[in-house]
Amino acid sequence: MCGRFSFVALVDIIERFRLIQFEFDFVPRYNIAPSQPVPVVIRQDGKNSLHLFKWGLIPYWAKDASIGDKLINARAETLEEKPSFRGLLARKRCLIIADGFYEWKEEGRRKKPYRITLQDGKSFAFAGLWDSWLSPAGQTINSCTIITTTSNKLLEPIHHRMPVILPQDKESLWLDESVTYNQEIKELLRPFPAEQMVVHEVSTLINSSRYDGPECVFPIQSLF
Repeated sequence: MCGRFSFVALVDIIERFRLIQFEFDFVPRYNIAPSQPVPVVIRQDGKNSLHLFKWGLIPYWAKDASIGDKLINARAETLEEKPSFRGLLARKRCLIIADGFYEWKEEGRRKKPYRITLQDGKSFAFAGLWDSWLSPAGQTINSCTIITTTSNKLLEPIHHRMPVILPQDKESLWLDESVTYNQEIKELLRPFPAEQMVVHEVSTLINSSRYDGPECVFPIQSLF
């Protein structure tokens, strides 16, 4: 599962994805929660662009937007079986940009929050799907979901699921409009190497989705 993440700096993103379009003023986010706007890279007509999409997929055929509350994540193992996702696999894959994500470990009656990042501290991309929905009032809402898979050895002690983080050299493939959902694409939906990640305990301030200060990302102590 992935229910919270952070993205605080655009430093290498513009050049990395050769972005040609921005439609918003960037603000650092330390505690991004479902239903909120998230940074998404899509490719259309051969060009990458960065947008803010609502986190929680609203399929184009949905009767109302509330379905998005249940579709913040999509299980890699069942993507082709779910009507909400299978039509998007070939034509609406996206990258959801982050520099860390959060998970909670149950310890008795308590849940301790942890932040997971790459060892080099750089930004990375979750594999995602997106869609556009037209509301009854005529408003177009673009939304997305984060694909999840089984946890790697680092995350297993905390949670049995983790978001799919794409290797940087495969991000372009995931975005490629000309590539169908084939075996090469499917093989990307696997746990990211544990040895390239690090976990830190963080403040319980992260528990409130209304709090979005830098204290959310400060490590308390290393778990491993």
